[in-house]
Amino acid sequence: MDPESKATDLIDWHVAAHPLNGQTVSGDLHVVKAFDQSALLAVVDGVGHGEEAMAAAQTAVSILEAHVHESAISLIKRCHEALKQSRGVVMTLVSLSAVEHTVTWMGVGNVEGRLVRSEPDASHPSEYVLLRGGLIGLHLPALHASVVPVARGDLLVLATDGIHADFDQSIDIRETPQSIANAVLAQHCKGTDDALVLVARYLGGEHA
Repeated sequence: MDPESKATDLIDWHVAAHPLNGQTVSGDLHVVKAFDQSALLAVVDGVGHGEEAMAAAQTAVSILEAHVHESAISLIKRCHEALKQSRGVVMTLVSLSAVEHTVTWMGVGNVEGRLVRSEPDASHPSEYVLLRGGLIGLHLPALHASVVPVARGDLLVLATDGIHADFDQSIDIRETPQSIANAVLAQHCKGTDDALVLVARYLGGEHA
């Protein structure tokens, strides 16, 4: 079975993307791959745009898909070594565990990440991934992954810098991931760079 199809047991997800006007390819790519009772989600942004940006992003995507069982920090380091002769990428990745009901996530660069709670009375309605400055393939910062609990219905949103950072202000969590992703792209795309948004709703259970 296709790993992206298997992931639908854990998440309902959708991607909306658009290359920079005038370009036929995009340097903004995504990964959604299930393994065991977990799933790896990532958004990768190759520096710049066009063929070279896409090639750098594709290298990172291939590494992530081949090593999904490894830790977030290990995956970032693998990508860094493989991209030293490229223009580099920024990325945010999320490892979702349906056993522990957690997400382990981290970001290098400026791919925004949000976890929007489905419970209206949640003490922390939104969580933000910690982004560390740097460029994978050129300059790697000190790496630190954060772990946060996740419950059924919670929404993960990852967006490249082609999307305005205040995109989460207009999210209606009652909508489907497809509707949310399409709306974020339509309403918050800057139009000055490649743009991609990945939206995933957790289906795997309540808090442990």
